[in-house]
Amino acid sequence: MPFTEVAGTRLYYERHGPKPGDAPAIVFAHGAGGNHLSWWQQMPHFYNRYTCIVFDHRGYGRSLDSNPPGAGAAYVDDLRDLLDHLGIERAHLVAQSMGGWTCLGFALRYPQRVEKLVMCDTHGGLTSDAVRAAFAAIPRRSELPPAFIHVAAGARMHREQETLHFLYTEIDALNEPRTRDEITAILRAAGSPTADDVAALDVPVLFIAGEEDPLIPPTVLEAAAKHFPDARVVCVPEAGHSVYFERAEKFNIIVDEFLSGAAASPAAKRERA
Repeated sequence: MPFTEVAGTRLYYERHGPKPGDAPAIVFAHGAGGNHLSWWQQMPHFYNRYTCIVFDHRGYGRSLDSNPPGAGAAYVDDLRDLLDHLGIERAHLVAQSMGGWTCLGFALRYPQRVEKLVMCDTHGGLTSDAVRAAFAAIPRRSELPPAFIHVAAGARMHREQETLHFLYTEIDALNEPRTRDEITAILRAAGSPTADDVAALDVPVLFIAGEEDPLIPPTVLEAAAKHFPDARVVCVPEAGHSVYFERAEKFNIIVDEFLSGAAASPAAKRERA
């Protein structure tokens, strides 16, 4: 099994497709409800044309050697060390939820190593008055969803694609159990970029929003995107917090067109897929 030694842990990863240097590289960074297996619907779509890298954040999946509450502080360095280990100097980054903290943090620290950045259902911890206002405006639920519905998969996935929802929960069950407070601690340690930080980021950014995402809804991503010099938002209907999993075909097409096409327009805008 492929592991690489990074500071304080062994990081599990997989490479699919051409070896590094023979094709453009894409690194996929999973969310708090996933691990490297979460990208099973993306690999066959991309690995014939890209070097595709999936990995387990430290404390997730098979990367279990170290899982302190502040593990998120090491995520950017872990990604850097993984790319160095693989000999990948520059890559596209595709982030889901928690993975956005990793990939946005990496892009800010090492912009010369990032071709394009995809932020799916994530604002990457970006803080600003506009982002805080968008979060504050999210309607509060009168009751919690049933325990058998995974919050990152959602009620629609459970209702319309029950087998897919089951697979999502099974992939998550391979991780060490975490409370919401523990996940919050990981994200807090991973950092909170400011509007000023991202205003100077010379990397094309695509935000993909699930129209029905209750955790990080489209309004939050729209507020975040306006702080970037080169960003746009695509909203996928009938999708919750895991567009890449729930609407994989649409997600793959959107990402494919972004990676192979022109950069986003200078003014952030919202599109509907």
